[in-house]
Amino acid sequence: MNFKVYSKLPAEAAKIRETVFVQEQGFREEFDTTDQFASHLVCYDRDLPIGTCRYFKDGADGHFIIGRIAILKQYRGKNIGSFLLKAAEQEIKKNGGKRIHLHSQEQAKEFYKKQGYQEYGDTDSEQGCPHIWMYKNLSSKKRHF
Repeated sequence: MNFKVYSKLPAEAAKIRETVFVQEQGFREEFDTTDQFASHLVCYDRDLPIGTCRYFKDGADGHFIIGRIAILKQYRGKNIGSFLLKAAEQEIKKNGGKRIHLHSQEQAKEFYKKQGYQEYGDTDSEQGCPHIWMYKNLSSKKRHF
């Protein structure tokens, strides 16, 4: 397993997101302007792209957002999501990241809790799918909302 980071949305990431979010989950507005400035991480099984996510700075000093985390169906349940998330966290740390936020689908929040993320705020809806904001501190200093 390995990964590559791209400064522009690569075709591999777009195809994975199209498969997972549009075809499987029915989202209609998958691609947005954030794709133009976010970093995109693609996870490979040898040379085969199997997962992706994007991350970008979020205004506040040292705050980043991870999003569009997608693993191809046949690779789920094999710790690929954990590998992908840890790889993104490492890249964010290299870029001075201190805190990561993500907008988790309600059905995936337990996965993120196991990775050290905490919920905050109220559940909201993104294209009819319930989501919750979560965060994780990367620095040794604890910050509170």
